[in-house]
Amino acid sequence: MTEDVRFEVQGAIGCITLDRQRALNSLTLDMIRAMQVQLDAWAEDPKVGAVLIEGAGEKSFCAGGDVVAVRRSRLEEGETGKPTQLMLDFFGEEYRLNRSISDYPKPYIALLDGVTMGGGVGISVHGNFRIATERTLFAMPETGIGLFPDVGGGWFLPRCPGELGTYLALTGAMVKAADCLYIEAATHFMPSESLQALRGELVTFDLDGDAAGRISVLLSEHAVPAEDAPLAEHRAVIDSAFAHDRVEDILAALKADGGSFAEETAAMLEHRSPTSLKVTLEMVRRGARCASLAEDLAMEFTMVQSFMIADDFFEGVRALLVDKDRTPKWTPSTLEAVTPEMVAAYFESDGKIGL
Repeated sequence: MTEDVRFEVQGAIGCITLDRQRALNSLTLDMIRAMQVQLDAWAEDPKVGAVLIEGAGEKSFCAGGDVVAVRRSRLEEGETGKPTQLMLDFFGEEYRLNRSISDYPKPYIALLDGVTMGGGVGISVHGNFRIATERTLFAMPETGIGLFPDVGGGWFLPRCPGELGTYLALTGAMVKAADCLYIEAATHFMPSESLQALRGELVTFDLDGDAAGRISVLLSEHAVPAEDAPLAEHRAVIDSAFAHDRVEDILAALKADGGSFAEETAAMLEHRSPTSLKVTLEMVRRGARCASLAEDLAMEFTMVQSFMIADDFFEGVRALLVDKDRTPKWTPSTLEAVTPEMVAAYFESDGKIGL
């Protein structure tokens, strides 16, 4: 077990608290394993009627996975042309946890009170109820570190309204509570000061019978209207530009638009890994055709094994999270140099381990 995640049963609620505040509650492999074991146990425990997950502190729900440790494993093992065992274990077990949450037989409630990124999205968005607050900062920023929006991003992002998911997948843009509701990443909004009262009611709640229905009513009683979603103002530009199936065409459409939002969005894309952008766009399009989250996660596990032996993930984590010079040198450095054959190779399963 690990001290970075705590488990407690209060009333009929199984409570999970991510408590790695020094790293914004980002997930380690030990945390993932502990959560899987506990969720499996609570699924069979008749005394537990629902699960509540939150992050310790006021800054973060969960800022993602511990990709610095994943990168370090490659440094320690050297170049082998294959993912390290830690890489395979971390992503494989993380994706299986995401699938378990989606299939969980009891209501699963996530309090997105603070930073919610990457792996934090994966342990929340697949559950029944996601509560955003005024402190929520939500993003899938992986194209900025030479990766792709995984943890089921290929499933939920194509199912956001219009092309909003494509926009978020490629740009890694950070959004707040109102936009989380708009893209359906959150189900309810309430002020952070209301969460203590909500917890108090949940742990004294009678969850016999229709537990999900009763929790839904309770959350609706505590929820308040959010402000207007900023993304709604830019919906027409997003839906038009991001409908293209080539990143080059998306960029061209944004630059042709001439508006400030389009210009800012184009600038964001130009700082992302060209390989990540092209592979991510292909993932979003393929994910839209997946029949289930499980099918998507199997595809993502195939993809991540290619990313783990490519240069951009190693370089992106170095530039943004290790040395923090924020000047990654992508390979290839241009969109034009990333060929369709190179993109297709990320989705080929030959020689890779299955999920």
